[in-house]
Amino acid sequence: MKRYYYEYKITPSAFFEEIESFLMDRFYNGIEESGGSLILRSEEPLDTIMEQLREYVKNLEELFGQKIYLKIQKSKKANEDWIEKYKKSITPVEIGEFYIHPSWHEPKEDKINIQIEPALAFGSGHHETTSGCLEAISKYVKGGEEFLDVGCGSGILSIAAAKKGAIVDMCDTDELAVQEAKKNFNLNQAEFKEAWIGSVGQAQKKYDIVTANIVADVLRMICRDLIDATKEGGLLILSGIIEKYREEILQSFDLPLVEEIKKGEWSTMILRKEDNGRQPEKTPKG
Repeated sequence: MKRYYYEYKITPSAFFEEIESFLMDRFYNGIEESGGSLILRSEEPLDTIMEQLREYVKNLEELFGQKIYLKIQKSKKANEDWIEKYKKSITPVEIGEFYIHPSWHEPKEDKINIQIEPALAFGSGHHETTSGCLEAISKYVKGGEEFLDVGCGSGILSIAAAKKGAIVDMCDTDELAVQEAKKNFNLNQAEFKEAWIGSVGQAQKKYDIVTANIVADVLRMICRDLIDATKEGGLLILSGIIEKYREEILQSFDLPLVEEIKKGEWSTMILRKEDNGRQPEKTPKG
C-alpha cells in the first residue's frame, strides 16, 4: 500500500447521471456520491480519465446545445487504508439466477455464482444499469446463443452470459477495461471467444443477443452498428438510459420493445430485430 492516494471531487452543473455512468465505464474502484458531487479515489493519478471526461462534457455541450460547468478538485491525501474500509462496505447481491459476491463471502449452491474483486463493486450489479442487464441476461439467455457485450467494462455481463452457456465476444474502447474483463473471466473460470479494443462497428459477424450498457447519447450514436451486429430475430439489451432519454432511444432504434426493466431513474430495454423490421438509414447525430 502506498503512503498517499489521490482524491478527485467532480461537480457538474448538469447531466449528473450521464457523467456518473461515463466514469463508471472507466473507473472500477467505486464512486462516492456526495451533495451533487462524485468522488473518486485512487493510489494512481487519474489525469487521463479527467481529460476524457472533459472531452465527453464538450461533446454533451455540442450535442444538446447547453453549457455545462464542470468543477474538478484534485487532492493528495495520506493513505488511511481507505481500500480496506471500502471492501467492508461491499455486500453480495442476488439478481435473477445470479449471486455476485466478493471473495470473502461463500458462493451459493442454488445460484449461478460470479465472484468479484473488491475494487470492482461498481461493475458488480450494485448499480441499477448493471442490475437491469443481469436480470435480462438471466431471463433471455438460454444457452448456445452467440452473445456480444459492447462496452464490457469489468466483464460481469459477459461472464453472466458465459455461465448461462452463451458463446461470448466482448469489446471496449478502453484497453484497461478489456484487460480487466479477461482477468475476471479467469477468476470465474469462465470462457470467452473473442475480445477486442474498440466498438461494435468492428464486429465480424452477427449475434443472437447484443448488450450495451453505456450512456444514452452513445447508444444513439452507434445504434446503426448495434442493429447491424444483431441477427434477424435477435435481441438488443440496452441500458444506461434515464427517463428523459427513453423516447429518443426508442425512436433512434425503431425496433419492437419486448420488455423494459426499470430500476430507480434507469431503464434497461430489450428490443427485438424483426425479420423485416425497419432500421435507421444513418447514425443519428443529435
